[in-house]
This record gives sequence, C-alpha cells and structure tokens, in this order.
Amino acid sequence: MDDKIREALARVAKAPIPANREVSLFDAGVLDSFDLVDFVSDLENEFNVKVPDNDLHPTKFESIAKIAAYLSSHGAA
Repeated sequence: MDDKIREALARVAKAPIPANREVSLFDAGVLDSFDLVDFVSDLENEFNVKVPDNDLHPTKFESIAKIAAYLSSHGAA
C-alpha cells in the first residue's frame, strides 16, 4: 500500500517524498492544503474508496503511515 501512496504523492509532490513513513508530508513541504484535494481524489481512484468532505483535513493525511491507516480503515486493500 505504501508504494501506491508514494506513487499518488509523486504526482502532486512539491518536494522529495521522505523515506520515513512517519514524517509529516506538510512539514516536509511535499503537500500543502491546496494539494490535499487533488491528492485525496487520486487516492479515491487508486484505492476505490470515497473520502467524505468532512475527512478532508490535513491531520488525517499527515504522513504515509496515517494515510495507510486511514485507507485501511475505509476498506482499501
């Protein structure tokens, strides 16, 4: 799952994607709040999940680890 997340991140990344899956993607400059919507849309397509608008919050997508946990809890494989 991490590899697919990294591929989706690479399409919107503004900085190199950290190797450590716990690093904040926002603090590292990879994503900003404007990129989040496009990134989540890409995740929805890639993982066949629907992210409700009220879940579009940076804290839920802070790191690759949090993204993977979120996707897993919403039925992504």
